[in-house]
Amino acid sequence: MKLIEAMKKVKSNKAKIVELQERIKNSCSNLQHETPVYGEETSSKVSEWIQSCEDICKENIRLMCCIQDTNLKTIVNIEIGGKIVSKSIAAWIWRRREYSEIDYSTWSMLTDRGLKEGIINTSTGSQMEIKIQRHFDPSKRDEMRSMYKEEKAIIDSTLEVINAVTDLIE
Repeated sequence: MKLIEAMKKVKSNKAKIVELQERIKNSCSNLQHETPVYGEETSSKVSEWIQSCEDICKENIRLMCCIQDTNLKTIVNIEIGGKIVSKSIAAWIWRRREYSEIDYSTWSMLTDRGLKEGIINTSTGSQMEIKIQRHFDPSKRDEMRSMYKEEKAIIDSTLEVINAVTDLIE
């Protein structure tokens, strides 16, 4: 089974559980004068549905653990900023979810802080030219921001392929 198939199976299993829970809710009791939907078999049907929900939950937990194991053990190489970077699928997922944005934000903090260059009058009456003194390289900042802005899309497209071709570790 491929990773993507396992993820889809977990999702469809969750939908099955919701459907079974609805059946349980609608059939678990009735008034004495009503005929149960499944007649004499209603009690056994409800029990079967409960067991099915429990079995599906166990299977989903097994699948999700296999997905996690596969994500931790499968190393993926992605080219970011002209360099090949190797990380586990799990690390790339975390990178995509949070840390790429944090790095982008960090580099975005490098600004002129609204400071203005110009000429000011000193206390002695002379004029002095004021320049902004930057403690960073603006071109490096722009390069890094661009790289981190593109990173999410690169990770997404790579992992999409990886999920489709990687066998689930069972």
